[in-house]
Amino acid sequence: MSAQASVPRFTVITLGVSEMRRSIAFYTSLGFARKFRATGEAVAFFETGGTVLALYPWGALADDAGVPDAPRPQAFRGVTLAWNCRSEAEVDAALASAVEKGAMLLKPAQRTDYGGYSGYFSDPDGHVWEVVIAPGIDVGEDDRVHLPA
Repeated sequence: MSAQASVPRFTVITLGVSEMRRSIAFYTSLGFARKFRATGEAVAFFETGGTVLALYPWGALADDAGVPDAPRPQAFRGVTLAWNCRSEAEVDAALASAVEKGAMLLKPAQRTDYGGYSGYFSDPDGHVWEVVIAPGIDVGEDDRVHLPA
């Protein structure tokens, strides 16, 4: 028997959160569709247009990964999540909506040196999101990001 080659896929990003109920409410209020509700508040899954966003209690996620859950980082964690938009107006609206729903605005939207337009917010647990339009990266009618060949 030969080993079957693994095909790389980015399917789910799981965020460790301090308060499941608060984080579920936050991401629902942003407009992400919660699915597979049978998990209750043990884990929450949201459709995002191509991958799945999952929320899991911070300590339990650290324990599952076999890493310490403290000290929790206060500085930049080296990761951002991206919310690609179709226009500058959509970037502005998404940032305003996130802040209205409890996010912290980290950087107002502005033109970028690469010809795009972006701003940043953090969710209630400090996970950083970039809301952006970028030249050559389109959001299709299917709400998925399409990259040039």
